Amino acid sequence: MVSRLQRRVALRRKLHILRTLTCSKSVKRSSIIADAVVYIYKLTLKLEAIKRELSNLDAIKREYLSLVKQVQYLPKVNVEKVGKGFLIKVIHQKGGHNLVPILEVFEEMGLIVLHARVSCNFFFSMEVIVVAEEEHDLDVKNVSEAVLQAMERHVERANRSI
Repeated sequence: MVSRLQRRVALRRKLHILRTLTCSKSVKRSSIIADAVVYIYKLTLKLEAIKRELSNLDAIKREYLSLVKQVQYLPKVNVEKVGKGFLIKVIHQKGGHNLVPILEVFEEMGLIVLHARVSCNFFFSMEVIVVAEEEHDLDVKNVSEAVLQAMERHVERANRSI
């Protein structure tokens, strides 16, 4: 008899806890259980929606990181007109041997290097002051495009040789 009474009290306690967790207004045992099943179903739907959103955010994050890596490795060329010459600043994250192709482009364009500062420790960095040998129709855009093309050709050659 005692065990039956204890079981009933335990069942009532569990039903009361279940009713509070599911915010059920029902009094009947079957209604409380049905409300709990519906509540659990709604929670699984919300969980699936959160998982889908998380996978979408992961895909966006991966795409963003790949774009950042691509942008990070693009060379940055800044050309300014200074008097009769140009001040050229080049930064390239991949480092390496970009000096020779850039100097070859200067030679092809008829530019004389007056002053140059180059560093290749962690990345390629170069600051150059150049002047045209003769009066050419050079502008900032032409010089910057030529330097970028030289660096791109050099990278393509290096990739082919690997």
